[in-house]
Amino acid sequence: MLIILYSLLIQLPQGTRNPDDNSPMDFSNPFDLIVYIILPILLIIFYILWRRSKRRPKD
Repeated sequence: MLIILYSLLIQLPQGTRNPDDNSPMDFSNPFDLIVYIILPILLIIFYILWRRSKRRPKD
């Protein structure tokens, strides 16, 4: 009984994308390169700089 219930719960609705249908990232595409590599690195750098400037005592 549990197997039947479990199989009903894990079914994906029709028309939705299946996680197995995803293709690997294509880093030759400039958009993918910017969004997934460059922007996260810039966000981390700006966050670190922002925290440092916030920590410094103001004279």
